[in-house]
Amino acid sequence: MLGKKQKYVAFLRGINVGGHHKVPMAELKEVLQKMKFDNVITLLNSGNIIFESSEENIDKLETQIAKQLERSFGFSVPTLIRTKDAILNLIEKDPFKVIAVNKDIRLYVSFIRAGNTVNLELPWQTKDNAYQILHAENEIISSVLDLSVFQTPKAMNTLEKFYGKDITTRNWKTIKRIEAKL
Repeated sequence: MLGKKQKYVAFLRGINVGGHHKVPMAELKEVLQKMKFDNVITLLNSGNIIFESSEENIDKLETQIAKQLERSFGFSVPTLIRTKDAILNLIEKDPFKVIAVNKDIRLYVSFIRAGNTVNLELPWQTKDNAYQILHAENEIISSVLDLSVFQTPKAMNTLEKFYGKDITTRNWKTIKRIEAKL
């Protein structure tokens, strides 16, 4: 169903990491513009795209974009999309407001595919308290990592054990940068 234009944020998984699956942001923007999306903005090399579309079906948008990116770049690019309102709602709730941040503390937001829920009692934490999953709502997971004890890849592996590989994660600072562009 096509309606009035809605603003979305697409989060791409696994691009521009360690020199693999390179996707230049200028080319990424051009691909989405050719798909007739409006006001396309890319943010950082990790694959964050703000765009407008009159399409209301997020699953359809995710599939269309992922297929076009694979055709354009030659490899699979899993794509997860959230509405502007979902991102602003997350920021307004601020799942990290009670976390004392220091140089070793990282705040993460992970996006999972719709319907991919897990019955996990939250908050959940590793035995050494180095990694905590604080909150999960609307296919958005908030977690905290203490780098002095646990490294990021181990934390992401923990998330994947619970939620599967159809997930992508961003630092809270990236989400705040996205907010500034919305």
